[in-house]
Amino acid sequence: MHRGAVAEIDRSALLHNFRTLQAKIGHKPVIAVVKADAYGHGSLEIARTLVRNGADFLAVAFVEEAKVLRSAGIGGKVIVLFDQTDISAFFDLNLTPVIHDKRAAAAFSSEARKRNRTLPVHIKVDTGMGRLGFREDSAVSSAVEIMNLDGLVLEGLLSHFSEADLADRSFAVHQLNLFKDIGARIIKKTTGRVLCHMANSAAVFCLPDALLDAVRPGIALYGYATCGDNFGLRPVMRVKARVLAVRNVPAGMPVSYGRTFVTKRESRIAVVSLGYADGYNRLFSNNAEMLINGCRVPVVGRVCMDLTMLDITDAGSVSEGDEVVILGTQHDQAITADELSRRSNTIPYDVLTALGSRSRREYLP
Repeated sequence: MHRGAVAEIDRSALLHNFRTLQAKIGHKPVIAVVKADAYGHGSLEIARTLVRNGADFLAVAFVEEAKVLRSAGIGGKVIVLFDQTDISAFFDLNLTPVIHDKRAAAAFSSEARKRNRTLPVHIKVDTGMGRLGFREDSAVSSAVEIMNLDGLVLEGLLSHFSEADLADRSFAVHQLNLFKDIGARIIKKTTGRVLCHMANSAAVFCLPDALLDAVRPGIALYGYATCGDNFGLRPVMRVKARVLAVRNVPAGMPVSYGRTFVTKRESRIAVVSLGYADGYNRLFSNNAEMLINGCRVPVVGRVCMDLTMLDITDAGSVSEGDEVVILGTQHDQAITADELSRRSNTIPYDVLTALGSRSRREYLP
């Protein structure tokens, strides 16, 4: 038996979500975020599918992620959101850096002069996220300095929302207005077209003024909108495992470490070949359900490194080798990343990257 889980990745759901986004934004370019191995869905297959179907840009976090795409023959424009260290790779692999400090800009310019090349760049403005980017008091002057460096061509300006997914979007609106103001002042200093982009998945659906010149969706591509409605998106990942053993146990029987669960009746316990080493959070101990025979069955006892136990007493006939669904649908029942994130006090991104990155993936047409 293969250890852990299998993640089924549904390409048709991915394309449905991509088309849903396109319908929402019109003809604006889509910068599809495939960082963190496409949020656990597998960056190669996700990127291939999106580029083949019209994604204008791909976005990754670090150069190493871009190298994986290029090594697999994936073309198109690739933006590197955070990494400014491997300067030569941007030229060798035709990558676009997001510049958030002037020293890196000078290094890119120097390399461009050596190679007699030009490099498109995007400049990041910090409007309140507090991570990376030029702050309001220096953004315009810094952008002008960068634009005047030899070999660099300003292709884009971007910022990042810190809370566009909240019901109270007053700070998001403040960030957007600040970005628009800074962007307008920078663009006055340019002669070419500059793409201004700030809208993440939540902003695409819930903050229409943020669509600007391009959008930068991530989680929505994978089926989640994060701002109170799913907007017809379809989850792309379904995670399943197998029953390793079925045990008939008496009342009063403790299950798993610490005896945090003790049977109150004669029970049937299924042992599933999945644990926290496979991305199934230990916080799901006595605090989650899985699907078997189309029934929701509770996780009982503590989640172990390699195994998790389920109370299947009321689930009908269950045998060794039967399918168990951890995330996704079975018959008319569904467990979503939203549900699992609520149960473990986290966010869907965390659930998807944890389960997806540690599962064996199967891609559906």
